[in-house]
Amino acid sequence: MREILRLDAVGQAEAIRDGQVSARELAEAAIARIEAADGELNAVIHRRFERALAEIDTIPADAPFRGVPILLKDLGWREAAEPYSAGSAVRDGLLDVEDAYGVVRLRAAGFVLLGRTNTPEFGSTISTEPAAFGPTRNPYDPAYSPGGSSGGSAAAVAAGMVALATASDGGGSIRIPASLCGLVGLKPTRGRVSLGPALGEGWSGFSCPGFVTRSVRDTAAALDVVAGTHPGDPYGAPALPGRLADEVGRDPGRLRIGFLTEHPRGDVPEAPEPAEAVTGAAALLESLGHDVTPGGPRALAEPDFPTHFGAIVADNLAAYVAALGELRGKPVDLEELEPRNAAMVRAGRGRSAPDHLRSVQWVDGFRRRMAAWWAEGNDLLLMPSLGVAPFPLGWIPPDDLSVAFGRTAHAVAFTSPVNATGQPAVSLPLHRTAAGLPVGVQLVAAPGREDLLVRVAAQIEQVRPFEHLAMP
Repeated sequence: MREILRLDAVGQAEAIRDGQVSARELAEAAIARIEAADGELNAVIHRRFERALAEIDTIPADAPFRGVPILLKDLGWREAAEPYSAGSAVRDGLLDVEDAYGVVRLRAAGFVLLGRTNTPEFGSTISTEPAAFGPTRNPYDPAYSPGGSSGGSAAAVAAGMVALATASDGGGSIRIPASLCGLVGLKPTRGRVSLGPALGEGWSGFSCPGFVTRSVRDTAAALDVVAGTHPGDPYGAPALPGRLADEVGRDPGRLRIGFLTEHPRGDVPEAPEPAEAVTGAAALLESLGHDVTPGGPRALAEPDFPTHFGAIVADNLAAYVAALGELRGKPVDLEELEPRNAAMVRAGRGRSAPDHLRSVQWVDGFRRRMAAWWAEGNDLLLMPSLGVAPFPLGWIPPDDLSVAFGRTAHAVAFTSPVNATGQPAVSLPLHRTAAGLPVGVQLVAAPGREDLLVRVAAQIEQVRPFEHLAMP
């Protein structure tokens, strides 16, 4: 059974169809693994094991992922009649009334939903250490952070609890945990996956649902399951040529790839480990026949980006907290929030609607200026998934906000611009520190080109198979 748990989700589904293991046996093995490992890691904060086992017999026999266990991030990915905290004690006692469209699709595909994973309060930082639930630890070294905001999901997958887990990415929250936990993490194109029915968009379009996985084919197949728009969605992503699962193994052709080892804005300290990871990935891509040269979009050097990005996030947090007060029937006092979020909500409350629209319009222009680089004939941009080296728990201090915001800004310097533009990007586990901690690299494609990312990521995985050394 241990070898079955080491399979990716596609492999587990095949094992069930072939009769090597039953859906119930696989779910029970995953539950046992969670119970054995999570006491140290604290990745799974809500367990619905009995309900999950009871639901197995209702799964259609022809569902493509029938019986494959999965965990849901406790931010977005809402489930009817289940606790939903978004990393905060402010939501204590509130249950959701309907499933998110993505959860409906996961159930229809046959996944067994075992529980929900830890996330920082409201997903607003890059380390999963919420005051309400305690820190999640990195399976590669429990003194280190698994990243955030999808840190609980990433730790669970890296530790072998499940083959994949849901995630979301508003400033790097899929790619950063994937980097720190040695996983594949693809942030889809804006609008590829619906946020309905609760939301039309997240963080003014910055945030996208996705997955953390151990293989490219799992990433592709899982995104196939949940991708698609629903009536009333504010927008959708450009149509894909076909199933992403069918792109695995296809020749990506000779690609024109630019790469960056340092941030062109000049205000992000040099980080040797991420730079070394990019240099190694560039050499690997060149060996595969691609044209790889230094450089990237000129717009990345613009100094005003962090101000406008941070302001839009603060505006959205202020609106979310106001709506949360209405939902629970009592306004949220800032003292109820973690200091980081209290400061951001206070900043959002201090801005006007015209202030918000001016920032949105600035980002609109930034998106066009970024797009010019791809319009010039470039296919992919290679750069770090994380602007800093792997960091220990506590590195983002909860009470020293100047240090916390400064370190977070450096960490997301390479990821947040891609949230602002809505482009797809994938983090791949291609490097390790001398201490054995994973370091990912990020490939960014033009809007709608998840197919190209899957092709080249699968090409890389074939010649440099990903190692998952934190699994038993």
